[in-house]
Amino acid sequence: MRIAALDDDALQLDLFKQALHAMGHTCHTYLTGAQLLHSLQSEHFDLLIVDWHLPDTTGPEVVRWVRQHVGLEMPILFVTHRQEERDIVEGLGCGADDFMTKPVRIGELRARVAALLRRSYTDKPEEVLEFGRYRFLPESRSLEIDGAPVELKNREYELALFLFQNMGQLLTRDHLKEVIWGQVPDVMSRSLDTHISRLRILLDLRPANGFIVTSVYGVGYRFETTEQVQPA
Repeated sequence: MRIAALDDDALQLDLFKQALHAMGHTCHTYLTGAQLLHSLQSEHFDLLIVDWHLPDTTGPEVVRWVRQHVGLEMPILFVTHRQEERDIVEGLGCGADDFMTKPVRIGELRARVAALLRRSYTDKPEEVLEFGRYRFLPESRSLEIDGAPVELKNREYELALFLFQNMGQLLTRDHLKEVIWGQVPDVMSRSLDTHISRLRILLDLRPANGFIVTSVYGVGYRFETTEQVQPA
């Protein structure tokens, strides 16, 4: 796989290159956002690693440009010193698929890169799944509602599909985090609520449309059809 890494620290870029080469990937490194965006106009990459603080722009601005001009298919991983919840929310909200904090742990970096590539590029075609108005197309990792496409990032798609496939079950927060994010630090787990809230809006999940997501205090979430909800 061809991977692009953007960071203003040359030593950090060398670390990325060595770690990714050991996994069998090719890593192209960039010190400025302008250099990366110029390459993206003529080159294809399978994954993008982005730092937040850059000499000529910011990581979120780069990610927004990529999503607008390159598309939603390429997975993007933030690797940054920033670790507050608002940073994670902004990073994921601008279009990134995953978020990890520095100092970089090589094992964690490799695991996250492998997981993103595995989720984004699959060789085995899967059957189309339909749930009423909702139609999941695993081969293209896309969702349609009443035949109209809905734009979802990789992790949003995975979470939506997992909820539909486990309709009516009480899903603990730890279970959802493990299935969708894998083994991640606690700071990352706080994005689960943000993803659920976004899906409620993007998929128009409300009683009038037949599906709801219920928060179970202290446990997790339950995704149900309105028929499954019993009156008190």
